[in-house]
Amino acid sequence: MRRAGLLLLLLLFPLAAGGEEPVPNRFGAALSAAHTYSPGGVDFGLVTAVALFDYDRVWPHRAPEPLRFKVEASLGASSRPRTRGIASANMLALYYLEGWRTARLRPYVEAGIGLIYTDFQLPGQGLRLNFNPQAGIGAEIGPAPWFAALRLHHLSNANLHDDNRGVNSVLLQVGRYFK
Repeated sequence: MRRAGLLLLLLLFPLAAGGEEPVPNRFGAALSAAHTYSPGGVDFGLVTAVALFDYDRVWPHRAPEPLRFKVEASLGASSRPRTRGIASANMLALYYLEGWRTARLRPYVEAGIGLIYTDFQLPGQGLRLNFNPQAGIGAEIGPAPWFAALRLHHLSNANLHDDNRGVNSVLLQVGRYFK
């Protein structure tokens, strides 16, 4: 019990290792628009809350300095073929490409997985609750904390149901960090 309390305190108030300044946590919001390309025919939009943490302060092992841990929670709806609800929770590893950084752009790559509930079902999809692996590229933009990303977005039940037609989308995300 005491160790669990100490671990919780270290996660909430982490110490900087070796006298380094801790990377501040960042919180923001984003809007996303997506279009399925396999099978085609579904467009959807999401409103997302974003939290970005220093990777090695969340996971108890050493990590490269440009690596971050990103958590997202999204709500949205499909707009075509008809309006249906969508909710998802995802975790991603985000890695800044510091060698490509400019005064106005800080590019990154990101990849992760989560769970997604879609109120729509396509033929052969099987389940409404699915796994949601995704990967993409993005950049923080300008002196203001804006960001944009382009992702490949997949949903599948990982063969937990006999019908496992995956749904593949391309997703554009634009957002802003507030802290």
